[in-house]
Amino acid sequence: MTLENYKAIADSIALLLYPHAEVIVHELRSQTVVHIANNFSQRKLGDDSAIDHELGDLLEGANLGPYEKLNWNGQKVRSISTVLRNAQGEAQHLMCINLNVSVLEQARVALDAFFQMSRLVPQPDALFRNDWQERINTFLHAWLQARNLSLQTLQMKDKRSLVQALHAEGAFEGRSGADYVANVLSMGRATVYKYLKELKT
Repeated sequence: MTLENYKAIADSIALLLYPHAEVIVHELRSQTVVHIANNFSQRKLGDDSAIDHELGDLLEGANLGPYEKLNWNGQKVRSISTVLRNAQGEAQHLMCINLNVSVLEQARVALDAFFQMSRLVPQPDALFRNDWQERINTFLHAWLQARNLSLQTLQMKDKRSLVQALHAEGAFEGRSGADYVANVLSMGRATVYKYLKELKT
């Protein structure tokens, strides 16, 4: 592998993870930066690599990290450094991939705030006492979970069994129950009525 190949690999990684990844190639002999892809650390070609403290660990293995550091703008960066060797096994270059995780952390904080259980209140009994769709949904997904099934993978025999189970729960007592179940199970309404008729006979 030549330096040009390493540069091409660095560019590919940075392009795939753009704009969140920066990839820097260091030359170990001169301890300088020789390539930067998607520069967000404000470093320049020819800068001192400042990697003396990492060399001992790296030269013993292949990777150092992942580890976290702070970028110049205060954003958190998760990094991994990989030693690149020549055909004789001598360490010649160091490739450092820096992934900006601050955007992901902000998204996690926003999602945590959105899904805070403490902000939820129980469903009002008076409002949902006759919510037959809610009752069908609850029973249907409990039935699927108990059998390790999903709506997307249900076979026709499973749908027949589910319709029968829903019938036993009184799901079709409402005027629109059959239509609703047919839509949820991606079935024709006639098929649902056929299964229900089989139960009655």
